[in-house]
Amino acid sequence: MSRLEIGELAAFAAVAESISFTRAATQLGLSPPTVSQTIRALEDRLDVRLFNRTTRSVALTEAAERLLREVQPILRAVDDALENVNLFRDKPMGTLRLAVVRAFASRVLVPLIEPFLLAYPDIRLELAVDDTESDIVRNRFDAGVRLGSMVERDMKIVRVTDDFRLFAVAAPAYLASHPAPLQPQNLHAHNCIRYRRPGDGAIQPWAFAKGRQRVEISVEGSLTINDVELQLDAALDGVGITYLPEPIVSGHVATGRLVRVLHGWEDLVPGLFLYHPSRRQTPAPLQVFLRFVKDWRKKQPA
Repeated sequence: MSRLEIGELAAFAAVAESISFTRAATQLGLSPPTVSQTIRALEDRLDVRLFNRTTRSVALTEAAERLLREVQPILRAVDDALENVNLFRDKPMGTLRLAVVRAFASRVLVPLIEPFLLAYPDIRLELAVDDTESDIVRNRFDAGVRLGSMVERDMKIVRVTDDFRLFAVAAPAYLASHPAPLQPQNLHAHNCIRYRRPGDGAIQPWAFAKGRQRVEISVEGSLTINDVELQLDAALDGVGITYLPEPIVSGHVATGRLVRVLHGWEDLVPGLFLYHPSRRQTPAPLQVFLRFVKDWRKKQPA
C-alpha cells in the first residue's frame, strides 16, 4: 500500500469517527478543504460514495461503515509498529495530548511541564482544558488528569496528588456583614456560591463530615457557576460563601483574602489521577510521561 493510500485511509477514519470534516481536519493538522479533497480522491479510487454530505451534517454510508470496521485495526497496527520503533530511540518523539480539569491545570501540571519538556525535547505536549468528563478515547487524547472519583473503571491510573479536603470559605468583606456559620445547617441563612458540573449539569450539594457525623446540605444562593476559577473569584470578591478544594484556597487563606468557616466540618475527596486507556501498545510519549509523573511524585515532600 502506498503512503498516499495510508494518508487517505487515515483521513477517512478521522472523518468517520468524528462525523465531521472540520473536527477531522483539526485532529489531523490539515485544512478542511484538504481533508475534503482527500476523501473525494479516496471515493474516486474506490468508485463508491463514503459520506452523505449536507451543509449541516455528515453521515456514513453503509460502505463507509464496513470500510471503517476493516480500516481501524490496520491503522492501529501501523501506529503500534511506529511506536515500537520509537521505543528504541534515545529520546522518544511524538505528540502527547492530555485533557485536564481547569482548576488543577496551573496548580498541579504547570510545575511538571518545563522539566518534562527539557528532559524530552522531541515530544510536543498539548494540553486541553476539559471539565466536561468527556471521553478521552473518542476525542483522541492519550490521557487525562481528573479527580479519582471521576475516572472510568476500565482506565489505568497513576496517582498525581494525595487525597485532599474541601473547605467552606468566604472573604472577610462578606463575613463583616454576615455572622459566620457555626453548623452546616446555618448555611441556609447565607448566600452560597454554588457549582454546576459542566458534564451533567448537576448542582453539587455540600457534604461535610466531623468525626462520625456526616451531613449533606443543598445550599441556596444568588450565583451558580460552572467554572471553579470563577467560583473562587466570586468568593474573593465577597459575593458569598463557597466550598472548594484545599489546594485551590490554601494560598488565599494563608494571606487572609479568604477565611475558613465551619472549622472542623470538611470533606475528604480522592486526589488527582493521570488516567489512560488500557491497550496493548502505550505510545512512547505517554510511557515516558507516566514514568516522569511517578518519579516527580516520589520527590514531593510528605
